[in-house]
Amino acid sequence: MARKEESVWNRLSSVYDFFMKKDEATYKEIIQRTTQLLKPKEHVLEIATGTGIIALGLCEHILNIEAIDFSTDMIAVARKKAAQMGANSLKFDVQDACKLTYDSGSFDAVMIANALHVMPNPDMVLMEIKRVLTPEGRLIAPTFVHAESLKAEALSRLMRITGFRAYHKWTEQSYHKFLNENSFEIVESRIFQASFPLNYVVAKPIKTDILG
Repeated sequence: MARKEESVWNRLSSVYDFFMKKDEATYKEIIQRTTQLLKPKEHVLEIATGTGIIALGLCEHILNIEAIDFSTDMIAVARKKAAQMGANSLKFDVQDACKLTYDSGSFDAVMIANALHVMPNPDMVLMEIKRVLTPEGRLIAPTFVHAESLKAEALSRLMRITGFRAYHKWTEQSYHKFLNENSFEIVESRIFQASFPLNYVVAKPIKTDILG
């Protein structure tokens, strides 16, 4: 299954930026809000960076960003764009979000934008995110919330032709519930308007006390 998913995103890498153009204003809003939230010297990880749209937008403000994707072709495009921009400090790597190579407590913030719903095992991804975050770290997870949208269902059917699949369809409430059930507490939530309503969420890990 993982190889099949990777092949889909590899195929989409050449047209991804064109496809995302329709939501360019919303992604600029995500970048602006995130730069207001984070401090320049914080260590930030972006998961499912795709062609690096958000990471490249953030790197003008955040000095220490690492961005990963499991698609080799997406990362190749992102690296090319970074080289053209002279964004030499930005690190791109191919990694599986369910098996991050980083040490525990490595990052002050983890960004994952519009990706949890297209991942077969987002609970495993959240487990890894919690592991690599510092105790006071933040998860920034903007995600489309369109569970009851007929437009979204029609687009989902069309995208299946390419092999793309949305495994999870959330409303704002059910998305928050999913994050809570996976040990994250919502500290900020706002809706941005895009192709579909986008829930910009900031959450912090719920601390678990070990007794005994």
